[in-house]
Amino acid sequence: MRMVPLVCALGLLTIAGTASAQPAPRVRIASGRIEGTVAPSGVRLFLGLPYAAPPVGRRRWKPPQPVAAWRGVRDASRFGPRCMQLPIFSDMVFRSNGMSEDCLDLNVWVPPSPAKGRMAKRLPVLLYFFGGGFVAGDGSEYRYDGESLARRGIVVVTANYRLGVFGFLALPALAAESPHRASGDYGLLDQAAALRWVRRNIAAFGGDPDRVTIGGESAGSIAVCALMASPLSRRLIAGAIGESGGMIRPTFAPVPLDSAERVGEAFARAVGAASLTALRAMPAESLLAATSDRRFPASVDGWFLPASPADIFATGEQAHVPLLVGWNSQEGDWSALLGTEEPTPQNWAAKVRTLFGDRADEALRLFPGDAPVQVMASGTLLAGARFIAYSTWKWAELQGGVGAVYRYLYVHPRPAPIVPGSMPPPPGAVHSAEIEYALGNLATNKVYAWTAQDDSVSAAMESYFADFVKTGNPNGAGLPTWPAAFAADTVRTIVLDVNPHAESAPREDAYQFLDRFYLSSADPER
Repeated sequence: MRMVPLVCALGLLTIAGTASAQPAPRVRIASGRIEGTVAPSGVRLFLGLPYAAPPVGRRRWKPPQPVAAWRGVRDASRFGPRCMQLPIFSDMVFRSNGMSEDCLDLNVWVPPSPAKGRMAKRLPVLLYFFGGGFVAGDGSEYRYDGESLARRGIVVVTANYRLGVFGFLALPALAAESPHRASGDYGLLDQAAALRWVRRNIAAFGGDPDRVTIGGESAGSIAVCALMASPLSRRLIAGAIGESGGMIRPTFAPVPLDSAERVGEAFARAVGAASLTALRAMPAESLLAATSDRRFPASVDGWFLPASPADIFATGEQAHVPLLVGWNSQEGDWSALLGTEEPTPQNWAAKVRTLFGDRADEALRLFPGDAPVQVMASGTLLAGARFIAYSTWKWAELQGGVGAVYRYLYVHPRPAPIVPGSMPPPPGAVHSAEIEYALGNLATNKVYAWTAQDDSVSAAMESYFADFVKTGNPNGAGLPTWPAAFAADTVRTIVLDVNPHAESAPREDAYQFLDRFYLSSADPER
């Protein structure tokens, strides 16, 4: 078995600093006994637990395989390695033990003094998947730490999954060796395997296998949408949380399998691999280095995804569970559309006509640009919608017919940075800004000078999330009412800020226009 060694000095000090004087907790799971550690708060931590066999050698580009049982007691006091990835995002701060293909681990935070005995009430569970565009990220990141939610009576799990070429390479040769004739989507299969692991083992930590909510942000949110759709996972879910992103066009819809396989074949040619055997023999570092300018999309592989999530949701075959879902007010920026061009009315009108063709006049009414300030506002709304907000909106719409949907718009901007002279944060809530607020981890982010207002926003948002994990409904004592989105004639959304409040869905007309356009467009990337 792979024992978890010491991590770098920073990580060691961080984990060691959380340890309490309580005896190290031990738990027996299906594959053997483990020994974790205890935070000063009393929360028990079990880190770096393998949920699948190492996906190396002949298991590279295979569905996750079962973990081999071990003898003795396995150390579970340190995070395992993060999955293979390039250093793309500067806001990712890891506590992982380096980087490796052998990375299919998860981490468990257990509330203090869990009830014991056969009659004890089992606790709700949150399985959370990190973001990072399916090319980066790790369950050890500070912003995903589960201790705060665990103190609220939730068993929290974060799980790693294969990324980039290791998680999504599709090839005809891989499909030929699959009994399902499928290839690609290994990272999504990893997530389904982590969900099955939770189902099988979480009772040992006091969790209820029948009350598992899955959640995630960005790529993690897109994955939650896919897991709700997949026949391999949808029956294992009690609820779902999606923060900014659904596996729905225009940006994140899975491609047909043959398209994904053509991408894989082009990559194999680029690295000079004449066979699947040759690809599996290449060092992981060499494969990773060759991916800096390549993207490996998820695909309708015929197994994990027998159809696109949008089609599965449209036919009502997805998980019929409560969904808490939303996006941020500044998911994109006007410059993503205009580039280096000035935000003038002329430039804006020309761009909109390029994007929407004979429907440009209608688009300009909904995204007007009569002055530079209006161009910037409309451009920011449209760029964010095209990037990720529309797919999240559509996911909520599709789920509304089968389950309770609680929709949010997160608008609270970050405060000023701590370091004097740093660039001020954008005026809106940018992509990923809500994570530390929702999971109760503001203190782990040392970049910003958090204020009492930030603490207030975090307390409310974390309470909403915790109540949803516990009951399938975010409403709880002392919180402003969060209405179900589709329970009345008017679609309702809660605006998350210093004073959370419900509104008729903001800019519903713009999203409805985009919906009509994408449904009628032969080119959804326009």
